[in-house]
Amino acid sequence: MTAAALAVAGALTLAGCGGSGGSGGSGGGADLSVDSAYMPQPVSDMAAGFLTITNDGGTGDRLTSVTSDLGEVTVHETVDGAMQEVEALDIPAHGSLVLESGGNHLMFEQLKQRPKQGQKVAVELRFDRSDPVTVDIPVKPATYTPKTGH
Repeated sequence: MTAAALAVAGALTLAGCGGSGGSGGSGGGADLSVDSAYMPQPVSDMAAGFLTITNDGGTGDRLTSVTSDLGEVTVHETVDGAMQEVEALDIPAHGSLVLESGGNHLMFEQLKQRPKQGQKVAVELRFDRSDPVTVDIPVKPATYTPKTGH
């Protein structure tokens, strides 16, 4: 029951939008929303974050950086099983950027504290063209596997 309540609460608090200088979806710019965010409870001074950024607008954008009071956050991609930091990840027009276990993801390092299951970690997503979006990422069990596939 607790996991279901967290999932519902997380879904309600994670709907965030960032327009591109006021043009929004109707003006052909990027129209971003964030959902399916979670962080497995960290077991060391590092953690990973996962989420989906959906762009319903007619212009692509790029996730360029992420900040959090929890510690340093970098954007990573996984290629042929090897993780590497990247400067940005593309969010296609009328498409999505999926950050998932085993693929592209957020990497939290030098954690100031280890958040526990049930807590939330605030992050600010910054983009090339759109306004920043703040997301509260719920902390899930270390072994959590979402039903949506990421």
